[in-house]
Amino acid sequence: MIFKAVRDGRPYPDHGFSSRDWATIPPRTMRLAELTATKRELALDHLLDEDSTFYGDLFPHAVQWQGETYLEDGLHRALRAALQNRQSMHMRVLDLDALRPGSSGQ
Repeated sequence: MIFKAVRDGRPYPDHGFSSRDWATIPPRTMRLAELTATKRELALDHLLDEDSTFYGDLFPHAVQWQGETYLEDGLHRALRAALQNRQSMHMRVLDLDALRPGSSGQ
């Protein structure tokens, strides 16, 4: 098992974070098996591309919401890590539960 679950789409509300906002979140180690992927499909050419992060953030983005952690961006990097037998990787995790304390009941 690579991810905890795979779903099609994001169940959490739009957070409105820009690339600059994401850059302020320090990366932390997350186990891949604790993540729920938000995309069902991937492009094989991106998976095999060594320069896939050249124009983007080096770290995948995840969102914590209602006690679950969702992989928002970085599916290809996470799968590449799994193919290299890595069970965890560094990523930026936005904790929506902490930013929106009243939203846990929605």
